[in-house]
This record gives sequence, structure tokens and C-alpha cells, in this order.
Amino acid sequence: MLTIDIERLSLEPGARVLDVGCGDGRHTRQTRMKPGIAAFALDLDKQKVFETAAALHTLAALTPEEGGAVPDAGPWGVLRGSAYELPFESGTFDCVIISEVLEHLEDDDAAIREISRVLRPGGNLAVSVPRRGPEAVCWALSHEYSHTPGGHVRIYNRRALRRKLSTHGYRVFASHFAHALHAPFWWLKCMVGLENDDSRAVQLYHKFLVWDMFRRPLLTRLLERVLNPMLGKSVVFYAVKG
Repeated sequence: MLTIDIERLSLEPGARVLDVGCGDGRHTRQTRMKPGIAAFALDLDKQKVFETAAALHTLAALTPEEGGAVPDAGPWGVLRGSAYELPFESGTFDCVIISEVLEHLEDDDAAIREISRVLRPGGNLAVSVPRRGPEAVCWALSHEYSHTPGGHVRIYNRRALRRKLSTHGYRVFASHFAHALHAPFWWLKCMVGLENDDSRAVQLYHKFLVWDMFRRPLLTRLLERVLNPMLGKSVVFYAVKG
């Protein structure tokens, strides 16, 4: 499930990309579909690092017809590390992606400063966070949602986040909402309990989301496009470092 639209980043052969808080590496994997991109994924979770490395190895072994990487995809690496202390020299990257991470960090300004350090002047930053409206519903429905260790520590106001990026020296050049069909799923989870895997409603909705993710029928793509401005669970900003 992609949140960041890789096509908006204008990645050219030779570009160096860092995916901070890569999770399962979904955005890093997309860079493998473009020629000559050097991609590095970083996460604090050791299991996520292993999963991302395994997925990238699999892509390298498959042909493009099988859904694998393009033959001339650039080098890649996966590291364990913190967004507060990135193990790279200043100005190393042409693009940094940080998707659904800042809401977990107690000091998001410190993380943005560190990202700015490793991003070259004129480089692109893609950042996504949960959107205020759908996120506020989750907080209202479930105390557990906002008080789980490692969970979300704040709700972002879209305008405030844009101002924060501007304060750090970025110019936002594009934005959009994403994942409208996922918002009701999390509302259901919050209503029945985040750890309640026996809920029939949650099970059925999850099956629908998995089916939609793999099949991507025209109807649901159009439906999500219509609903994203109102219900999109995530807001995405694309910005250039001044």
C-alpha cells in the first residue's frame, strides 16, 4: 500500500534516495522499478529491517515481467538506525521519504533537522502523516489507540505541518490525501478494540482491503479518488529543500 507517489519525486538515474522509518520497505521497493536509483532504507525495528532486505533480495531475483526490479536498478542497502541520528554524511541524498513516522516521534523537529542535514540543497522531501479528521475519530473512539507504547503521540494539523516544513527551510510544491478506504477500517478497530481480531466486521473489511490492494479494480480506485479529499486517512506533502 503506497502512500507516497514516487512519480512526483522526479527521480532520475543516479539519484540517491533514503526511506526513513521504512517499515516493510514498500516505498523503497518502488525505487527498484526505476533505472539507476541508489536506495537506502532505514528503520529502528530489527524485524522490519530483515523484512525489507528480504523483499529487496526477492525483487532482485525476479524479472520485470514477474514483478521484479528493472535490470539496471541501482544499488540498495538496508540499515537499522534512528531518525534522530542518521548514519550518513551531510548532503548525501537527493531525496528523502518519511512516511507515517513523524506522528510516532516525541521530537519531530529534531528528526526533520537530521533529515535536512543528510538531504542536499535542492533535494526533495516526501512526508506523510495521519490526517487530522480521521485521526481525531480514532483518538475519540479508543484510549488505547493513542496510549500504546510506540503509538501516535500527536495529531497533525495540515496547515501547521506545512508551516513546520517551511520553518525548516522547505518549499512545499505539491500535496494530496490518501487511503480514504482505510479510515473506516481503523474506526472499526478502535470501536471493537485494537487487539480484537475476532470481530467479524473487522475481518471482512480487512479482506476487502487486501482484495482491493491486489486487484485494484477501477470502481474502488475511482471511489477512493472521490473520497480522499473528505476521508483520506493520510496527508502527503512534497517539498524541496531551500
